[in-house]
Amino acid sequence: MTFGAQEQQQTLNSRPPGRGRARRLVPLGVAVWAVLEIWLLVLVAGAAGGLTVFALLAGGVIVGSYVIKRAGRRAWQRLSGSFQQGAAPRAPQDGEGGGNALTMLGGLLLMVPGLISDMAGLLCLFPPTRALIRRTAERKLTGYTAQAAPGTLGDAFQQAQRARMRQPDGKVVQGEVIREDRPPSPRTDDPQLPR
Repeated sequence: MTFGAQEQQQTLNSRPPGRGRARRLVPLGVAVWAVLEIWLLVLVAGAAGGLTVFALLAGGVIVGSYVIKRAGRRAWQRLSGSFQQGAAPRAPQDGEGGGNALTMLGGLLLMVPGLISDMAGLLCLFPPTRALIRRTAERKLTGYTAQAAPGTLGDAFQQAQRARMRQPDGKVVQGEVIREDRPPSPRTDDPQLPR
């Protein structure tokens, strides 16, 4: 009985700090965001009318789908162009807008019904704020990846593969796979069961 309790306590202690807090705060943040979106829509509907709110929401869906389609087409053209040249897909340069992630996020936020999400989507699409968001995200993510594992994603994958091939005490497990096409024959020293 105490072994299970000790194991559970070790599991609780080995959990990364802040993970439990995020599990509590993210649903609360989503609920607060939804209430604010509805409250703002009701305020605008009271001031400008329900048809205006419907037009804003429909326009957001149309513009957001156009933005996502355009960004996807641009990414596809970049990928197919790099394959036709025989080179690896290249990352976009600074003058090219830095990729499509924030553009697609902006289009998705425009498609989500609500005025706050529409404003956040427009901030992701407007070039000066998009550059600011990108720099901030890169700075934050660089700090997290430097703590986790230095190097690229491929380095992290190779480290994970090496970790799987070793036992916790550091010993390498040697093995050999033998494929037999027919089922194993019964051993002669096993007692035979009556049929």
